This record gives sequence, C-alpha cells and structure tokens, in this order.
Amino acid sequence: MKTIQELETKLAQPSSALINDIAALDGDILLLGIGGKMGPSLARLAMNAIKEAGVNKKVIGASRFSSEGLKQELEADGVETISVDLLNDQQLQQLPDVKNVIYMAGNKFGTMGNEHFTWAMNAYLPGRVAEKYKNSRIVAFSTGNVYPFTPVAHGGATEDTATGPIGEYGQSCLGRERIFEHFSRKYNTPLTIFRLNYAVDLRYGVLLEIAKSVKAGKSINITMGNVNCIWQGDANEMAIRSLNIASSPPTFLNVSGPETLSMRWAANMFGQRFGVEPIFVGEESPTALLSNSAKAHQLFGYPQVSLQQMIEWTAEWCLADGHTWNKPTHFQEREGKY
Repeated sequence: MKTIQELETKLAQPSSALINDIAALDGDILLLGIGGKMGPSLARLAMNAIKEAGVNKKVIGASRFSSEGLKQELEADGVETISVDLLNDQQLQQLPDVKNVIYMAGNKFGTMGNEHFTWAMNAYLPGRVAEKYKNSRIVAFSTGNVYPFTPVAHGGATEDTATGPIGEYGQSCLGRERIFEHFSRKYNTPLTIFRLNYAVDLRYGVLLEIAKSVKAGKSINITMGNVNCIWQGDANEMAIRSLNIASSPPTFLNVSGPETLSMRWAANMFGQRFGVEPIFVGEESPTALLSNSAKAHQLFGYPQVSLQQMIEWTAEWCLADGHTWNKPTHFQEREGKY
C-alpha cells in the first residue's frame, strides 16, 4: 500500500458484520467532530456499509471544517456536512435531531497552557451535547488515558479497572465520561463509552513514529516500553457497531489490538526492513498505559488487520516517502503533559 487512494479505499472497506449491523440500525448517523484524524474515514466507511446493505440512511458530519477542501471531499463521497462551532450553543441547538450520534469532538494536544479550553471541549461540551441528543443513541469517543499505568505483565486495564488519569488531559477525558454517563442515567439515553488506545493510520500513529525514528537514525526513548494499537479501519468499524450495544447505564468498552506491543521489538522489526540498527535510550519501565480489549474482541471479533500487517504497510509507506500528518501521539508521555 503506497498511495493515499489505496489507503483510503482500505480504510473505507466494510466487513459483512458491519454491513449487517448497519442494516439493523434504525435512523441516520451524525458524526460530531468529523474533521479530526478518524472522522473522514469513519464517515466513508459508514457510507459504504449503507450502500452495501441497500438501506436508506444519511451520514451527516458536523465540524468547523478548518482543513481546506475536506468539506467538499466528504460531500463528493455522499456525506452531508454542516459547518458548526460546537461550543456555540445557538449553532449546536440548530443541528438536526438524529437517532444515532458518534461524538468525536475533543482536545488533546496543546493542553499545556490552554487547560481551560481542554476542559471546555472535553467536559463542558459533552453535557450540552447529551442534553441536545438525550433521545438519541450515542457512542462517545474516549481514551485509555482515563486509566492509571498498570504492570506490563498484567495484560492492561480492563473496563472494571478503577480509573486514575495522569495529568489534566486524562482528567478532562474522565470528566467527559462522567458527564455523558450522568445524562445517560438521567434520560435513559443509550450510550457506549469508547475508550480507544491507539488508532494507527499510515499517515500518523505509534508505528509510524517508531518507523520514522528508526529510518532517520534517531534515538528512541523506550521508558514507556509497551503500548497498544489498532488499525484505524478496525477502530472505525467497532465505533459504528458500538451504536448497537449502547445502553443505559452506559456500556464501557476498551478498544485496541490484542497485543501488548514492545517498542523495542517494533523498532527492531523496522530496523530489519530498513537495514538500520535502532538506537535506544532509557530502560523499559515495569508499568505502562495499557488497555485490555478482550471485551471488544468478544463482541466484534479480532481486528481484521494484524499487527504484522500494520508493520509491513508502515515500512512500505516510509520507504516510499508516503504522505504523513504532523500529529504525534505522544505515546511516550508518562506525566500526562500534552
């Protein structure tokens, strides 16, 4: 996979299980915050599943659309778009009432020095959205950052693990969850809290960051020695299918791949492909930010794209100097400072 077109086509390819779930889902789908890293591919995936299912549903995307051309690209793919500042309550209230809402809005990077905005986006806005869409079915994107670090040998935090976010970003994300949960219980709104950790696209993500460092001969800090990741197409599919498992009280769901990924091992895999010896600094800590996604895999099956395949694709992409986004995950961060 060496071109953006090939990548976008793969990300938007629905499985038979998604097609069946879309067919069983009543009503249109609204994506709030569609303009982020995952929103456009998620919308295209939903559109293709709707077409394959032969049903009549709309996919509507709402965002500020600060990226030039994205609005037009989505409309060309059949997605209806609405330009909106979600923090403007008048504009928020003018959004259409839709039976299914996937909430993807939020703020992570730039939290340091701008904490007030992060809390407004991640904890205040969810309450306004939950009130507006109290009669809808909601999947609210969250993050594994709501958990504390856990021992690497323990297999990651499960949905039953007590939350304990490190830093204001993780705290604000827990705030988002608590606010959505409050209104889910108050109004009996079906809700899935979607704790993602971390999505991988060839243009960004944990694997790309490791691969680029290896290829460039840059040192890799392995203090955060282990991570989780999942192909973005698989994460998108699980997000859409999570509409059908929404409940009140909410369904909490960890979403990632099945492996605890060793950074050292991944760097060595890329080193073999690039003919480069990776440079490591630091030593692996006995704890890391890890999620156990066994529940999601029981519900939806294992991800379709394996870790080995992601490594192969990422290596090919780097060797071809494929287009990348300047959107680092900061997965190495151990103090919660984003």
